[in-house]
Amino acid sequence: MHRRTFLTTTAAALAVTATATAPTARAATTPRVSTAFALPGDRVYPEGIALDPRTGDIYVGSYTTGAVYRAARGTRTAEVFLPAGADGRATANGLKADRAGRLWVIDSTAGVDVYDLRDRSLIARFEVPGDAPRFVNDLAVAPDGTAYLTDSTRAVIYRATPADLARGPRGTLTPAYDLSYVKDPGSPDAFTLNGIVADPAGQRLFAVDMTGGGLYRVDVATGAVRQVTLYGGDLTHGDGLELAHGTLWAAHNAVDTITRWRLSPDGRSARLERRFTDPALQIPTTLVRDRGRLLVVRSQFDKGGPMGPGVPESPFTVASVRGI
Repeated sequence: MHRRTFLTTTAAALAVTATATAPTARAATTPRVSTAFALPGDRVYPEGIALDPRTGDIYVGSYTTGAVYRAARGTRTAEVFLPAGADGRATANGLKADRAGRLWVIDSTAGVDVYDLRDRSLIARFEVPGDAPRFVNDLAVAPDGTAYLTDSTRAVIYRATPADLARGPRGTLTPAYDLSYVKDPGSPDAFTLNGIVADPAGQRLFAVDMTGGGLYRVDVATGAVRQVTLYGGDLTHGDGLELAHGTLWAAHNAVDTITRWRLSPDGRSARLERRFTDPALQIPTTLVRDRGRLLVVRSQFDKGGPMGPGVPESPFTVASVRGI
């Protein structure tokens, strides 16, 4: 199965570029890219990443096998946490670890599995009903434990609440917010919604349209959706997002880029503060902030994966990026 999520254009960076659109202290230093840890296996093609807020352990999913890996804090090599094909899962893309000790693992073709991190047991499975095309892509978990998941094909956001979990072990994902109007009428098959984050209060969601390059704000209570006004750039190829203290980071997969944005207090606008491009990012699909650095998934999707032919560098790794 080929993942079309990343095929908006094919652009490759030939040199490292770091540009600042605001005179901030952070923008004065060129970001530094190194390897945080390696992943075992020669066909991993990692996609999702999650930080356990309780332990600091990092979890990474394999897009091609459905395996999930764990890198304990301070280790240089991850280990298999859930084996390939676990519980019938063919792929593992979006991941999130919540404060209740659960790991959410998306299977883009079906829905999401929820595991107990203590004993690796499957707690619940939520699936998209019916046979119509779907591509469940990424998720965010709000402070109240509600999970919100994007669908790149349908351009909707699903919701799974703690009450839904309590009714487990099986449930369905139904659209909570419809953003299908963001699709280009001339390209109805284009992938749209990808990365998603929730604000610290759990009142707003922000989801990126990877094809159109826009960012959308969703009011959780009312369902009101508005496009965020972006100053200084756009979010084309936008994949995983990270939000902390009003700063939004985005991985732009096909162009080996990370951007940093400053959100306005009301979330209605965002200004580009930094754009960093480096081939060493190796098609970054997502990222997570940990102790002042970004941990960035190096998917290598363009080297024998869903984006193109070739042979990947071995081993697959997660990058550490400081200074952005």
